[in-house]
Amino acid sequence: MTIKVGDKLPEAKFMTIGADGPEPITSAEVFNGKRVALFAVPGAFTPTCSAKHLPGFKERAADFAAKGVDAIACTSVNDVFVMGAWAKDQGVSDEMQMLADGNGEFAKAIGLELDGSGFGMGARSQRYAMIVNDGVVEALHVEEGGEFRVSSADYVLDNL
Repeated sequence: MTIKVGDKLPEAKFMTIGADGPEPITSAEVFNGKRVALFAVPGAFTPTCSAKHLPGFKERAADFAAKGVDAIACTSVNDVFVMGAWAKDQGVSDEMQMLADGNGEFAKAIGLELDGSGFGMGARSQRYAMIVNDGVVEALHVEEGGEFRVSSADYVLDNL
């Protein structure tokens, strides 16, 4: 079943790059007590994700803060090292948290997994963005296959 507005996010574990290397982080640590803009991409280093999706959230971080968003997080079904390298490549620092969903467990738990095996990519996440307020989905914008519109930083900000 796909997650919807008003639902509480499931418990999940992500990996992130910390000061001493890979570190586990739970969904509770990311979302509890905060208003978070979470966006998901089908793959780090892929064309739309690298040219538009992540850069949009990075460039508009101050605008999200001005609208009461405490944090921005990006997730992808990639391993923590790929997510760390992508963050470095994109110049990401404190403006967002990179959450590796290496086995796709979070994507599956919220019903937004994607079968990319036809493209040689295996199990992935659909492209989406959501606003999560203290662990509860406040807004959800899921893209149709191959689209990049409703999960863009501009669209999410315009609909906050």
